[in-house]
Amino acid sequence: MSLRRPGLWAAGAGALAALGHAPFSLAPVSLVGFAGLIWLVAVQTRSPWSAARIAWVAGTIYFAVSLHWIVEPFLVDVARHGWMAPFALVLMAGGLALFWGGAGYLAGYLGAARLSRGMAFAAALALAELARGYVLSGFPWALPGYIWIDSILSLFAADVGPYGLTALTLLFTALPVVWRRWWIGAVPLAAIGALSMVEAPPSAGSSSLGTVRLVQPNAPQDEKWDPEKAHVFVERQIGFTEAPKDGVDLIVWPETALPYRLDRATPVLQRMAGGADGVPVIFGINRSEDARNFNALVSIDATGAPTEIYDKVRLVPFGEFIPFGKLAELVGLRSFAAQDGYGFSPGAEVRAIDTPLGQALPLICYEAIFPQHIRALDARPDYLLQITNDAWFGVFSGPFQHLDQARFRAIEQGLPLVRVANTGVSAVIDARGHVIAQLELNEPGYLDVVVPQGHAATLYSRVGDSPVLVLLSFLLAALARHRWRNAIAMRREAG
Repeated sequence: MSLRRPGLWAAGAGALAALGHAPFSLAPVSLVGFAGLIWLVAVQTRSPWSAARIAWVAGTIYFAVSLHWIVEPFLVDVARHGWMAPFALVLMAGGLALFWGGAGYLAGYLGAARLSRGMAFAAALALAELARGYVLSGFPWALPGYIWIDSILSLFAADVGPYGLTALTLLFTALPVVWRRWWIGAVPLAAIGALSMVEAPPSAGSSSLGTVRLVQPNAPQDEKWDPEKAHVFVERQIGFTEAPKDGVDLIVWPETALPYRLDRATPVLQRMAGGADGVPVIFGINRSEDARNFNALVSIDATGAPTEIYDKVRLVPFGEFIPFGKLAELVGLRSFAAQDGYGFSPGAEVRAIDTPLGQALPLICYEAIFPQHIRALDARPDYLLQITNDAWFGVFSGPFQHLDQARFRAIEQGLPLVRVANTGVSAVIDARGHVIAQLELNEPGYLDVVVPQGHAATLYSRVGDSPVLVLLSFLLAALARHRWRNAIAMRREAG
């Protein structure tokens, strides 16, 4: 059967595939979308370029739907930046879809038959998604494997990681497409769809690391830095800190919780320490050193003196720094480089910090979307600690997708995760990705939560993404060898 306007069908498949992510969280619908896309590439294309076009169109719509929150930062100050919002969404979606287009081209090149082309596309798309997490600093948001976060299938991330789960999802989805009797391949896919309805159980009862207080000020982004309003949110956080602390071992405020630089914040730090009654406080703040700016996580003691300072290592391109900003000088403009005082500089290293709950690996906002970031630490920490400001992401999808990725980091490492967000969602997550307790989005408040201990080191925490890369490469190499042997046989017959 040949479809008219396959590009429209590809756009529909991409839209359906995106509905597996928050806030829709319709994993079975997402499976239908991916199966439809694989069918289009395997059956409805006749050349590598036509396969690439179909895959690119589907990818563009997939990312436009799942990442539509990218327009929100431009709407904070609509008069100045609102005009850039549609360009940001189109360029982001179309740019990320180039990875999908490349996967389509490779599938069209390697596979002449339906089976080989369908499997080649599933494997190539999984490999493209892995590359998307690394190339040009990476942006592994909305991975297909993330559609399983609310199901028992998410626990496979402890063994294969998010890229391995993405590969398994796509390869299983391809089965009804490549099998001659499609209904045979549909059986395991239907079983997976059914399992998506089964929630993962929380971690079994275990001893705790201690009790943490999550402090959520709910400062709107357009008011957070306003000199006439910022003090309201500082006082709100101090008030939450001063509340009775029966058994609280640690108090955590969100990213950039103070609208001052660290060297000018001493009086406020002393007030924070006084309100904490000797309980250490961890918070986010900007700081400067040698004309460079840093997005930092700081811990203070009972006197308000900093005891730990961690500088964010993974920065947001075009949000916190301008890539290759120094090159502007070549065309007569001033430098946009971090070393010249524009934007932020990255921290020196990924490292753990000492807290009353044990060794914590700090994750400042964006850092939590990178599974490989955590593996850069030499020694295994006791828990993960994320502070973030998700006010940039709006209220519909961005904050919830960011939370889901944090839950995956906990599963992958077998460690609990403490998450404190300015506007929410602040939460404590156990080692199976289960949210133990949370403060809802856009609700100011505080919450005292017992943090459970983690599990033993997971397989993924030990081996990372290398096995997935090797297996996908091996599968594509086998398909390439099959194509090469068929080409030789055809030449011999023709000769």
